[in-house]
Amino acid sequence: MPEAGVTYWTALDSPVGRLLLTAGPDGALTSLSVPGQKGGRTVQEDWRRDPGPFRAAAEQLAAYFAGELTEFRLPLRAEGTAFRTRVWDALDTVPYGTTTTYGEIAARIGASRAAVRAVGGAIGANPLLIVRPCHRVIGANGSLTGYAGGLACKTRLLTLEGVLGRAEVPAGVSPR
Repeated sequence: MPEAGVTYWTALDSPVGRLLLTAGPDGALTSLSVPGQKGGRTVQEDWRRDPGPFRAAAEQLAAYFAGELTEFRLPLRAEGTAFRTRVWDALDTVPYGTTTTYGEIAARIGASRAAVRAVGGAIGANPLLIVRPCHRVIGANGSLTGYAGGLACKTRLLTLEGVLGRAEVPAGVSPR
């Protein structure tokens, strides 16, 4: 039985490494971190390990990595400012197998051209990697710009989704 105020967690193996997932008592996914993630979560002493709340997430992630799922249908709850929430909601509209730019995300939320840097900051603070597809955001010139999970992980995800072919992997980035 879920307990109010408790953070539940589990770890799942994936093609991009061991994923750390957290959820609140209602079962909504609150974070998904990849190994070495900038700003990624780490297990805290008062968290409760329980794979139960993560069954649907585990099934959907396995199907995604097998190339069988193109859209996650999970309850998500990420805490952030109103601006970050608007940016994260815009990320949810970027379809599988496509990319968009920081400027396009800014335009989708009605932000000015000058706000592109703030949009980048909000995207970089996304606590729900993979399921909230910040890996689909690239530079205006088509370059694979920063990714909290690292460019190798971003490359791996975009290759899985068919956006990148093996020949398109940027120099210095080796997919796992």
